[in-house]
Amino acid sequence: MTFKEQTIKGVFEIILEPKGDERGFFIRTYDDKLFEERGLARQWVQENESFSKSKGTIRGLHFQHPPYAEAKLIRATSGEVFIVFVDLRKKSPSFGKWGSVTLSAEKKNAVFVPRGCANGMCTLTDDCTLFYKMDGYYRPEAQDVIKWDDPDLGIAWPVTGAPIVSERDRNAKSFKFFSAAAENS
Repeated sequence: MTFKEQTIKGVFEIILEPKGDERGFFIRTYDDKLFEERGLARQWVQENESFSKSKGTIRGLHFQHPPYAEAKLIRATSGEVFIVFVDLRKKSPSFGKWGSVTLSAEKKNAVFVPRGCANGMCTLTDDCTLFYKMDGYYRPEAQDVIKWDDPDLGIAWPVTGAPIVSERDRNAKSFKFFSAAAENS
C-alpha cells in the first residue's frame, strides 16, 4: 500500500497493490500495522455499501456532528467515483477548504477521510459501488448535510447536465449557516 497525503491534513489516498496472475488477483485492502505507522489505525465498527446506478449522481456533503463524528475509509468496487472531502474542523488551517480523489475499481485505490470532514461523491460512470468502513456508529440525531453546490465552497463537480440529487441534499444548509452555527457552539 502506498499512502499519499492530500491537501487537507489527515486525508490520504491509498493506492492498493494487487498481486495477480492469469487467474486474477489478490489485494490487501486494509492493514492495521501500516495504518498504525501513519497514525490512522481505527477500530472500524461499521461497514456500509452504497450503489448508484446512473452517471451524474451526487450524494453529499454528509457528516456527523461531534462527539459522533466518524472517520471513513472509502473504496470503489465498481465504476468510477469522484470523492470530495471538506474540512469542517474549526481550528484547522484548511477549515472550509475541499479536496478530491477519484476512486475506481480499475485504479484499486481508497481514501481515508478523518473525523471532522464532510464527504460527498459524484458518479463518473454508471453502476458505481462504494464500500465505507466507519469508526463511529451511525447516529440519526447527529447526521447533517451541507449543500453540495454551495458557492462559498466552490467545488468543481465533474458533471455535465442536471445531476441526480436527493431531496435531502438539494435542501441542505449552506456552508455559511454551518460556519455560523459552529462559531456559536
